[in-house]
Amino acid sequence: MTLPRRLLLSAVLAAPAIRPARAQAWPDRPISIVVPFLAGGSTDIAARIMAERLAPQLGPQARLIVENRAGAGGSVGAEWVRHRPADGYTLLLASASALGTNPAAFPQTTPYDPVEDFTQIAVVGGGPIVLVVPAASRFGTAQELLAAVKASPGRYTWATSGAGGIGHLTGEYLKMRAGGLKAEHVPYRGGSAVMEALAKGEVDYSLEVLASVASHVRDGLSRGLAVSSLQRHPLFPDIPTLDEVGLKGFEITTWNILAGPRGLPPEIAATLSRAVGAALAEGDTAQRLAQAGVDPARPGTPAETRAFLAAEVAKFRAIVQDSGLTLGRG
Repeated sequence: MTLPRRLLLSAVLAAPAIRPARAQAWPDRPISIVVPFLAGGSTDIAARIMAERLAPQLGPQARLIVENRAGAGGSVGAEWVRHRPADGYTLLLASASALGTNPAAFPQTTPYDPVEDFTQIAVVGGGPIVLVVPAASRFGTAQELLAAVKASPGRYTWATSGAGGIGHLTGEYLKMRAGGLKAEHVPYRGGSAVMEALAKGEVDYSLEVLASVASHVRDGLSRGLAVSSLQRHPLFPDIPTLDEVGLKGFEITTWNILAGPRGLPPEIAATLSRAVGAALAEGDTAQRLAQAGVDPARPGTPAETRAFLAAEVAKFRAIVQDSGLTLGRG
């Protein structure tokens, strides 16, 4: 005997629903933080500190590993992360070169948009660029150096850790702000090579990140004349800012931003951002980052990080345009 249609429908509706298996909570496997440089530099050290301190913030099952993918001033690693799935398991600890100066100085050869092609999560930290001269230099102040360069166009040489990098664009900005100075730019392959050249007196001055300069200045191999931040740095409180020496409002800093591929779920980006803020609030984390030359950032949201990056990219592009640099344009 068959059940009436009405009773059959009621039986179906009353039956317990078959629910799909609950999705495993993120993260359920290791998260990779890609460093777009070789091991040992300030970005790499910062990544390893953050990998260690983020894990407890993300839960007992969380594990983070650091992966180095170096090349092209950080662009190789950034491009690799751009093409990973936006699932929260591949992140990028980007530098000012990877997501700032490279896209500005090499627009034809940088294959990504630094803002639109990534999900910005949090600013980890940053630091000033240092105007530095050899220990034996006759220049005791930034004013003396800039006056000499202005008086003898083309006579003096200045070094950076690579064409189109943060030091290079800072130097070009310095020359513009100081009245259109002319000096020969000598690019080296990395900050250690720059500092060795300075110690040997091969170049007259340099603009290099604090992490590369600090030990040389402390050991008396080189002498810092000014920093590019608006405030003096606590490691070297006797070194004035470029703003103080007459270049009012001069401010360029390097930075590290944690980012993911475009389309990272907002809830994962927000969770990571809060975890970064909590990790940076720990005194031990802040101290270890500072020792690596990375001043910890204040906590912020993904939206604030995106706005910061957009402003930095616009600043670097303006420097390239105003200085007439044509790097990477054929």
